[in-house]
Amino acid sequence: MSDIFAKAKTPAAVVKVLMDNDVQFVDFWLVDPRGKSHYLTHDITTITAEFLAEGLYMDGSSIAGWKEIHQSDMLLKPDMNKVTMNPFTAQPTAIIFCDVLEPDTKKPYNRDPRSIAKAAEAYAKKATKADAVYFGPEAEFFVFEDVKFKSSMFEQSYSLNHSELPTNSNASYPDGNLGHRPRVKGGYFPTAPVDSCQDLRSDMLTALKAMGVPVEKHHHEVASAQHELGIKFSTLVDCADNMQLYKFGVLNTAHAYGQTATFMPKPVFGDNGSGMHCHQSMFSGKTPLFAGNKYAGLSDLALYYIGGIIKHAKAINAFTNPTTNSYKRLVPGYEAPVLLAYSGRNRSASCRIPHATSPKAKRVEVRFPDPTANPYLGFAAMLMAGIDGIKNKIHPGEPMDKNLYTLPEKELAKIPTVCGSLREALQSLEKDHQFLLQGGVFSEDMIQGYIELKMEEVLRFETTPHPIEFEMYYSS
Repeated sequence: MSDIFAKAKTPAAVVKVLMDNDVQFVDFWLVDPRGKSHYLTHDITTITAEFLAEGLYMDGSSIAGWKEIHQSDMLLKPDMNKVTMNPFTAQPTAIIFCDVLEPDTKKPYNRDPRSIAKAAEAYAKKATKADAVYFGPEAEFFVFEDVKFKSSMFEQSYSLNHSELPTNSNASYPDGNLGHRPRVKGGYFPTAPVDSCQDLRSDMLTALKAMGVPVEKHHHEVASAQHELGIKFSTLVDCADNMQLYKFGVLNTAHAYGQTATFMPKPVFGDNGSGMHCHQSMFSGKTPLFAGNKYAGLSDLALYYIGGIIKHAKAINAFTNPTTNSYKRLVPGYEAPVLLAYSGRNRSASCRIPHATSPKAKRVEVRFPDPTANPYLGFAAMLMAGIDGIKNKIHPGEPMDKNLYTLPEKELAKIPTVCGSLREALQSLEKDHQFLLQGGVFSEDMIQGYIELKMEEVLRFETTPHPIEFEMYYSS
């Protein structure tokens, strides 16, 4: 959270900070099942310690996948542990993250992603030796200067443009074409002027720091117009909160530059897509539970955690890769980790063990998630799969210390893969979700409601003609 709120942990303390800093408005944030943040703004004159302690009401029927209109009242409970400032408003405005509660019982709403994430953290403490679970996501994104798209009965089209794109190598510009731009798959770490977005990314990091997100770095990614910002790892819920601020900061900074950012996993054909590799670890006090004397310096507990991830990966895909576009990234040949194997330092494996300089840095990197994931649900689903692996001692088998993309077909056929479509992921979740129900973390109602919500996207996608089909079939 912002430094000014660092010591403000009670409603009264937060109100004092708001008043002392002449804050004029307060945004109350919640997140829907798809992972999109929503908010409503209150004038500072309405904000009292009693108001923050009691919460405020909202219409749950207006959020897709939530309540029906006859039971629509929901209670937003502000969380004093996550209060920050909004750097994009004209007048001083604070942001307070909220949990969604049932208004009559004051218990967490079973479809509220943030409440599910909190329940997953609590369950981890009961079911394992861990009293802290850490996540460190690496979310990639594209930035464009012009985007057009249309989807109607008689027209399906889109176009993307940025001065960095290799297709603009002979474009005409008023001041001339200077020619420096990344080639296809050639955008990783180039210096300026090939990298044209240094200042944009720096301003994005500045915005994240202003919102209290601990930042580390930024760089250009492999594809043209593709980027990544680095934020520090944190506990599950706090990290998911930070990912919501990450997306908010990226989208709004790009907008201020007159550009447009997207977290679509695969907006560009023929170049790398955007992933969200998720580093994960467990601690008991100061003891790193993933460090040991087994493969790559891992403990048995860490191996079992990986075993749970691999066993339930196809069900997890419904949360970590929750869009139809996600599966245009999960194809071989684009650094996409489609093969369910684990390895030390091998980036073609879906579970990688990064080199660590100390036992405290020992962690597992799950590489198949993408940034369209609702971070609360995606992180919670991976944690629950890992816990299932620990409880049932699910060993992941032998590691794969070779380039998995160049294996002979017979050997490759023996390695399981992630899902090939959102439909397959939802069907996998339907069949395999008992591990998510443990400890009452996820509920049957939430999972069925989520499947129904995402199937709406599947059906729309599957029944809409694609422009490439006209090229392939129109004259057949």
